[in-house]
Amino acid sequence: MKSLFAGQPPALVLFDFDGTLMDCLPDLATAIDRMLSDLGRPVAGEENVSHWIGNGAAILVRRALHGRYDIANTEPDALSEQALALFLQHYGDVSGQQSRLYPGVLACLQALSEQGIPMGLITNKPLLFTRHLLEQFALEDYFQLVLGGDCLPEKKPHPLPLQHAMQELNTQPADTLMVGDSANDILAAKAAGCPVVAVSYGFNHGRSVSEYQPDLILDSLADLAG
Repeated sequence: MKSLFAGQPPALVLFDFDGTLMDCLPDLATAIDRMLSDLGRPVAGEENVSHWIGNGAAILVRRALHGRYDIANTEPDALSEQALALFLQHYGDVSGQQSRLYPGVLACLQALSEQGIPMGLITNKPLLFTRHLLEQFALEDYFQLVLGGDCLPEKKPHPLPLQHAMQELNTQPADTLMVGDSANDILAAKAAGCPVVAVSYGFNHGRSVSEYQPDLILDSLADLAG
């Protein structure tokens, strides 16, 4: 990490959530499959859902309804609104039941905290569910700022959430590190002018994060704070 900042620690580390700190796939897939069943449709299963995660709940639901990642030529409609309400209800019922922190996450957060490095969380997940999971896994005290996908007019890959976090925590892009698992995180960081570290696991729509050329790729966040 320090190699990206001329041997010094960053002034701020911003983390993605799903796929970076926490594996929420089982619970998300359960909620999506219950939603689809409510609508009389075949369930999708974890493998498909893993490719649809990353752009917020509304996009995830629309991808599930269309059964594919690319929904560029589709528009939200009454069915997608109904489906989103069902998904949010079901996810509220199961969120956290099967979700788990990835190996190395706690070690990373503890090490950065001990070094006095401020941390923020920037996710496209709705804030309500994000805060619920942070509380459940006793992570809330690590973060000076938490932004959900419904907190600002734009989500990642737009740079606005990163820019907002830097403004709130009084840091500059060259001194701020973004850590994520997907193209959304890498593109947002590059657009904001921040160095970016990607983890090799997580959810990137079935593609390798190396295609998006982050500054560094790690197999475990335990290696970040070294």
